[in-house]
Amino acid sequence: MTTCIIAEKPSVARDIAHIVGATSKQDGYMEGSGYLVTWAMGHLIALAMPEAYGFSAYKAEDLPIRPNPFQLVVRQVRKDKEYISDLAALKQLKVIRSCFDKADRIIVATDAGREGELIFRYIYQYLDCRKPFDRLWISSLTDKAIREGLSNLKPGSHYDNLYHSAKARSEADWLVGINASRALSIARKGGYSLGRVQTPTLAMVCHRYIESRDFSSVPYWKLSVLTEKEGLSIKAVSCKDYENEALAQTALAALRSQSQLTVETVTRKVTHTAPPLLYDLTALQKDANRRHGFSADKTLSIAQSLYEKKITTYPRTGSRYISEDVFEEVPALLRKTGMPLSNPLNRHSVDNAKITDHHAIIPTGETPSGLSTDETTIYQMVVNRFVEAFSPNSEEERMQVRFTHGTNIFTWKHADKSPWAGKLYRKVKK
Repeated sequence: MTTCIIAEKPSVARDIAHIVGATSKQDGYMEGSGYLVTWAMGHLIALAMPEAYGFSAYKAEDLPIRPNPFQLVVRQVRKDKEYISDLAALKQLKVIRSCFDKADRIIVATDAGREGELIFRYIYQYLDCRKPFDRLWISSLTDKAIREGLSNLKPGSHYDNLYHSAKARSEADWLVGINASRALSIARKGGYSLGRVQTPTLAMVCHRYIESRDFSSVPYWKLSVLTEKEGLSIKAVSCKDYENEALAQTALAALRSQSQLTVETVTRKVTHTAPPLLYDLTALQKDANRRHGFSADKTLSIAQSLYEKKITTYPRTGSRYISEDVFEEVPALLRKTGMPLSNPLNRHSVDNAKITDHHAIIPTGETPSGLSTDETTIYQMVVNRFVEAFSPNSEEERMQVRFTHGTNIFTWKHADKSPWAGKLYRKVKK
């Protein structure tokens, strides 16, 4: 029996080929031990543009364009003012067709997620293939993960709903993007691009820009008191805002006329704070941008590279949790980071019900080597968060003192070594 395994990228195909013994390199695939291992090079097949349905010119009477059914075409590239088939895509698609024809069954090893499923299904449908297929579903490219995945294959039909979800998303993007772009271009007599995700995202950016541009600062004043009691320096801040400086100066003068405040209440509270959750892609992108100035695309590209180098798990995840079975591996993974284990490990990031297609991004335990500076930065962020997530809850004692002076109320939440004095300072309301 000959089995064809189709991956999403050549690097992933090579890792899988190594495990199954397909060591003979061919043009566009690898062969050996009864396996043909090939790859898709991303989205080889896409939805056809309006021209394929006879809508070349932009005409208001043609809108909305609603293909039924949608047509699939080989990935296209723009040349001059026309779209033509990508020659590299045509070549690889021919290889895939040949591998499918030779195989008795197919194993789908595209990325385990909605887009990965769509990539394979569109190829399968375009080639009019009828061969049975199973699904390899893994979140890591370590040898162990691949072997375990191959021993736990699921029937392709198990992921039909995932495919339907991806297909609906793809067609919705087409319907909104094509029709909205043409409608605006016709109305405004120009070339405009709108999209289901692109347009609301740009609207959010513009809204925030306008808010910032039109912001008008409003000054106000607050009083603060620096005092000392039994060697403890205290800085207390008034709860009242003064929009008029004259009123604030009057209150300040009254405050300076005496050398004491009345303690109204003292509150002590011990709080326990859970550690931060593990990273999903969005949280990783936000932190990488805030700490290192990385763009979202740059962080995704680096995280994908770390995944393909087998040192972190699948990055395109929306979950910040791991499952119970992955939690069993955490002690061993922590030991490999060189960090001491807490006892017991924190379970804040463990929840089977909150895992979507993939669990959170975590290290695989493989030793990193040959990483670029940026890759090292992102990898260390993932490792540090992994260690944090399973550490004990933090314990913090907070104390708040409430003082009064006439009708003024002051609160203290931190110590200050300065001697007692009244002070006025100006702030801005946002």
